[in-house]
Amino acid sequence: MALDGKILRRARDRLERMKAERAARTQRRLEEVYQRAPQLRAVDARIRETMLDAMQLVLSGAAEDDARVEELRMENSQLQLQRAETLGRLGLPADYTDEGYMCPKCRDTGYCGAGLCSCLKALYAQEQKEELSGLLKLGEQTFDAFDLDWYDDTPDPSTGISPRQSMEFVYETCVAYARRFGARSRNLLFTGGTGLGKTFLSACIARVVAEKGCSVVYETAAELFARFEAEKFARGDAAGSGGDVRRYLNCDLLILDDLGTEMTTVFVTSALYTLVNTRLAAGKKTIISTNLTEADIAARYSPQIASRVQGEYQALRFYGQDIRLLKKARGQ
Repeated sequence: MALDGKILRRARDRLERMKAERAARTQRRLEEVYQRAPQLRAVDARIRETMLDAMQLVLSGAAEDDARVEELRMENSQLQLQRAETLGRLGLPADYTDEGYMCPKCRDTGYCGAGLCSCLKALYAQEQKEELSGLLKLGEQTFDAFDLDWYDDTPDPSTGISPRQSMEFVYETCVAYARRFGARSRNLLFTGGTGLGKTFLSACIARVVAEKGCSVVYETAAELFARFEAEKFARGDAAGSGGDVRRYLNCDLLILDDLGTEMTTVFVTSALYTLVNTRLAAGKKTIISTNLTEADIAARYSPQIASRVQGEYQALRFYGQDIRLLKKARGQ
């Protein structure tokens, strides 16, 4: 799975801040102890000296130094005991001023060998969730909160299927998609009118997929194409080589919301083709949410884009009445 470089940088920055805060806390505790027991400052200085002297002698490799190394070790042990006893008299634990490591596995580097340590992965997941929370209000938008009662249960005379039955299928498809998300997942095209739950279910999928450790980027069509255009003029590269466009092209799951609300231009059509084609070629998954029909997409953009969307995306049609208006009418 691909990691979002922007989110990873924030996770590393967060780790560095945590380390700095931990070091500052240790220093504050040291100063507190030295004020209460000034003699410990000299004890600590001698502890460091014995450790350095012993290390230098060991590295020299001279056999005659073995006895001196043992003497230094004994002195160091006695000093450590004296230090612990002093802290005990102050009512403090022996490790009160020990900085230690937040993560002994990676020693707070965030990496084990060439890979990310579980501690940095956890911070990445937190940053990913915060990124999406601001955009999609993930605390509220969960599959459990999706209410099918807002969809009419009256069958359509032409099909015999009610909006609620259709939306049950859409809902179950989205749940399965999120839970089984991986390399074999398809792309999704959410179509239908305003206020039918397209963005809501996109957010539900984003939450579950992000919790798997996958990189998820949500963006409205208007903002995404604005970023493409900004990087084109900044760098002279229509595909973009900066951070935002790379995120759109490389993340495990891109959610492109409100396609069709942007001002459609030749540049926008070119950028959309680049986005769709590049992600398909790389095996990256995309969810496009739009009020447009598939025929509208072909007419508004290009046959090449329409062909890729029709051939590579599973279309899910959203049915019903605008839920926001229904809630407003019912005073909710």
